[in-house]
Amino acid sequence: MATTIVSRTQSGAESAAGRRTWTFSCWFKKNKIINGGSNQELFGSDSNGARTNNYNIIDFNSNDNLDVNGYQSGATFRKITNRRFRDTNAWYHLVIAFDTTQSTADDRIKIYINGVRETSFGTSTNPAQDHQGKFFAQNKVHAFGRGSQTFDGIISHCHATEGTAYAPTVFGSTDATTGEWKINTSPSVSYGTNGFFLFKDDNSVNNQAGNSSGNFAVTAGTLTKSEDCPSNVFCTYNPLQQTNGSAGFENGNTYFTNGTQWLGVNGTIAATSGKYYAEFKVTGNTGWGVGVADVDSDANSTVNLSTSNNGYQSKYTGGKQIFLNGSTIIAMENNSTVVNNAGMGNTSFANNDIVMVALDLDNNNLFFGKNGTWLRGATESEIEAGTSTNATFSGTSFNNKFWTWSVTTELENMRMNAGNGFFSTTAVTSAGTNASNNGIFEYDVPDGFTALSTKGLNL
Repeated sequence: MATTIVSRTQSGAESAAGRRTWTFSCWFKKNKIINGGSNQELFGSDSNGARTNNYNIIDFNSNDNLDVNGYQSGATFRKITNRRFRDTNAWYHLVIAFDTTQSTADDRIKIYINGVRETSFGTSTNPAQDHQGKFFAQNKVHAFGRGSQTFDGIISHCHATEGTAYAPTVFGSTDATTGEWKINTSPSVSYGTNGFFLFKDDNSVNNQAGNSSGNFAVTAGTLTKSEDCPSNVFCTYNPLQQTNGSAGFENGNTYFTNGTQWLGVNGTIAATSGKYYAEFKVTGNTGWGVGVADVDSDANSTVNLSTSNNGYQSKYTGGKQIFLNGSTIIAMENNSTVVNNAGMGNTSFANNDIVMVALDLDNNNLFFGKNGTWLRGATESEIEAGTSTNATFSGTSFNNKFWTWSVTTELENMRMNAGNGFFSTTAVTSAGTNASNNGIFEYDVPDGFTALSTKGLNL
C-alpha cells in the first residue's frame, strides 16, 4: 500500500457503548523496516489527518515500534511497544481491545500480537476509567494510511467492532501441530452500527460487516490484490539479505529497484527438496542476473541467467552462471566456459520480457525460459519427468542446500512474480495453468511444480 490510502467518512452517530469499548483486529505484513525514517500509519480515525484534536492513531514510529495513541480535548492515552516490527517476511496479527470501563488501568487498552498480550512498553499512558473516546465519532475519517505516513505493506482481514472488546482468540487460534498462530477467516462478532470488515478475500473496499455504516473508497494510489496472505506466505525479495549496497523495494518486496551500482538480493523462503517455479520481468538489458542461490552459503553457490559478463564472473568464483555474450548464451562454471550453448538459440532479452525459472531439487535440475519457451529446447514433458538432457544446469551441486530465488542487477530494476499473480502492480495478462493450485503465473507451469511459499513447501 506504499502510496495508497483507503478511507471513508463515518456518517452515523456513535453509540454510547462504542465510545468506551471497541476492537481493532488486523493482519499485516510490512514491506520494509523504517529504521529512522518517517512513521507509517496503519490506521487512523480523525477529523482532517492533522492530528489536532479528537483522533485515534495506530502506526509504527521511526524505530519500528507500534504506537497506539489518542487525544481528545486534553485527555490522552498512548501505548508504544518495546517490540520492534522488523520481519518483512512475516504476517503479524494485531488486536487492540479498548475498554475504558475496566477498573484496572492497564486493562483499558490491551494489545495482542499473534495471540499474545504485549506487556513491555516504552510509553504507557492509560485513559481514565469510563473515558469516552472518538474512535467511531460521527464525521470522523477512517483511513488506512494518511498523507506522507502511508503504511508500506499488505493488510488482510481487518475488523473494527463498536461496543465490544474481543479477545484475540475470536480472530485466530494456535495450530495444534505447528504451534503457529493461524487466522480465523469467519469470526463471529458484533460490529455494532459503525464497525467494519475489510480486505477479506480480495482488494475490494466494500464493508462486509453487514451493518449500515457504509463502504470505504480508494482515495489515493492503487490498491493491489496479492495471493500472499496469512495462511500462505509467498517468497519475496529479502531487504535484509542484500549484497553490495542498498536497493529500493516496492509492492510487497516484489519490485527490486536499482539505479546506482551492482547489487544482489536473495529471497525470503528457501527449500532443500521439491519443485518450484517463478517468473521475473526485466526492465532493460544493461546487466542483470536471475536464478537461485544457496542462502546458507556465500555467493559461490549462486546459479544465474545473466545478460552481462563484465565483472560478474569474479563475484561468483566457484559458482555457476549463464552469460549472454552478445546474443549467444554461454554456460559458465568456475570462471570457465563449460558450454557455448548454441542450442539455446540466439536469445536476447528486451524490456518487459519474462524470464521463467523452474527449479527441480528432487532431480537436481534447473531450467530457464523466455516468454513461454524453455531454453535449450527443453520441453514441458521432460521437465515434468525430471529429465536432465536439456536442463540449463544439472548435477549434485544442488544437493543438501537451501535454495531460494536470487537476483543481481547493474543499474536495472527487476519485478518478481513468485506466485502473487502480479509483476509489481500489473497483473498477469493471461494466467497459465497448473502450479499445483498454488500461485498465479503468466505462463503454464510444468505439472508437479509450484510456487515457493509456505503452502508450496508442504505439497
